[in-house]
Amino acid sequence: MTSLATLLMLSDSRLPTGGHVHSGGIEEAVTSGLVTDLATLRAFLRRRIRTHGLVAGSIAAAVHGGGLTADTADRETDARTPAPAARQASRTQGRGLIRLARRVWPEHDWAQFGATPHLAVAAGAVGAASGLSPEHTALSVVYTTMTGSATAAQRLLALDPGDVAALTFELSALCDHTATEAGKGLADLSDPLLDVLAQRHTERERPLFFS
Repeated sequence: MTSLATLLMLSDSRLPTGGHVHSGGIEEAVTSGLVTDLATLRAFLRRRIRTHGLVAGSIAAAVHGGGLTADTADRETDARTPAPAARQASRTQGRGLIRLARRVWPEHDWAQFGATPHLAVAAGAVGAASGLSPEHTALSVVYTTMTGSATAAQRLLALDPGDVAALTFELSALCDHTATEAGKGLADLSDPLLDVLAQRHTERERPLFFS
């Protein structure tokens, strides 16, 4: 399995980690009237890439490079994820990714990550096991941070798929830049708006997405 093919597969929405039921806060943003069209979606995605994407990518890159142990990375991620709902969503997806990793790379020791690691922690371990570079691991995390929310918005707002795809191409340079920044060291910022949206989402009756 080549590194490029692995990167593409880890960035594929069909990866069985449960990502398709997570909107990254976009459902609550749409419900609250913050995201209503392509322009407001662009602003939301840029914000999510620069904050959550950067932090998650930096955690993944540090785990990949051996700068953080599994336990330390998990605590560092908790510290950077104030909203309990966001922590739960991250761990739910991390569980799915580690479950897949155990099947694809059974020769590796996955026990150290426990049953429900944060998604970024799991992504760092998977990137290392699969032969990616730390920057490519960070890129896969940043990219899926964007595309998960973009795809959810497309469904929720009935946007033209071509317009949404063009928007993700437009933001690809920002994803590249953010992944490079993530590889330079741990980012320690958070976004209060995304935290509020994540927590408020849990109070909705019958939401379409888990987060």
